[in-house]
Amino acid sequence: MNKFINFLERKIGKYAIKRLPLYMVIMYAIGYMMQIINPAITDVISLNPYAIAHGQVWRLVSWLLIPPAENNLFFVAIMLFFYYSIGTNLERTWGEFYFNYYIFSGILFTIAGAFLLMGYSYWITPDLMTNLNQEALRTYGEACPALYGGDYFFRYYSSFFSTYYINMSIFLAYAATYPE
Repeated sequence: MNKFINFLERKIGKYAIKRLPLYMVIMYAIGYMMQIINPAITDVISLNPYAIAHGQVWRLVSWLLIPPAENNLFFVAIMLFFYYSIGTNLERTWGEFYFNYYIFSGILFTIAGAFLLMGYSYWITPDLMTNLNQEALRTYGEACPALYGGDYFFRYYSSFFSTYYINMSIFLAYAATYPE
């Protein structure tokens, strides 16, 4: 595996994004400002594989703007500074290409996981939506949003696909690199 990563670094290492933690923090700051201005924007830019499969391709990238949930601006500033500092240290220690590889593989695996959940829900267990709709109809009656199709079903699951786990993996990588 290390030979493959070294091969990739030789071939595409010159395209590595320099100062990637700074760009990540800027994206989170933009996401916080967007949520302050319009809290419902999360429904439009979240990673929703059902919506992507139906033409909303911008969601493949726009979900990266959604920052980890925090309401207090003081803690937001501390969190942004914290992730910037540990990301910069990791980038300095590992090198730009390896840090880019780590972050972008996490992003790609998150997108793949979202589509695997959609595939599991529709093709492996095709009666899942039918059972969900029938149970929701019995429980909530005609006013249940689950009756309106997969978009509402995946709005619930799209909240689980966020940058939170990518940030936690950065923290884990930092703790593993600097154990003391």
